[in-house]
Amino acid sequence: MVATPPRVTLVVGVNGTGKTTTVGKLANALKNDGRRPLICAADTFRAAAVEQLEIWAKRAGVEMVRAREGADPAAVVYDAISSAKAKGRDPILVDTAGRLHTRVNLMNELDKIRRIAAREVPGAPQEVLLVLDATVGQNGLAQAREFTSVAGVNGIVLTKLDGTAKGGVAVAIANDLALPIRWVGVGEGIDDLVQFSSSEYVDGLFEDKW
Repeated sequence: MVATPPRVTLVVGVNGTGKTTTVGKLANALKNDGRRPLICAADTFRAAAVEQLEIWAKRAGVEMVRAREGADPAAVVYDAISSAKAKGRDPILVDTAGRLHTRVNLMNELDKIRRIAAREVPGAPQEVLLVLDATVGQNGLAQAREFTSVAGVNGIVLTKLDGTAKGGVAVAIANDLALPIRWVGVGEGIDDLVQFSSSEYVDGLFEDKW
């Protein structure tokens, strides 16, 4: 069965992992690949997050759907899907609010976003990317387990691999959860998000830098 566009990608994770910048970088990478992405600012709790995302969207030259502060995040996702359908944008990149994996109410909100996306686009969200800070170690594994059970994570983005971090959590995630690492952040620039290469990663574990 052929998937009905637009494809919906949720970007999830705890605060401080680099979710918002990852969304901007990912939009830029997809646009450079000939796609027509649309960014959805579903973090309605932190005004600074929307402003930061808007800066990244402008850098990437990609449209963004936003709502007023405090709006229902699921409603913003609905609006973004409607806009994408009307304008032929695909995929939709949804920046969700940072949340601790132990906060049940916030995790339930993610479930609502998933339900709205599935109602509007059969099979959505097709991709749920969990953004993990490569320096967090074993705590990243606990985050990955909880987000996977609640949000249906099917891919990982590892950020902050540009420093001294070896990102050993990647091995644990691959081992314990069998989740593929899709992208890695290797710097602060808009082009500093690259598709994950297992061979380059393994080489980097035995070198002074990744």
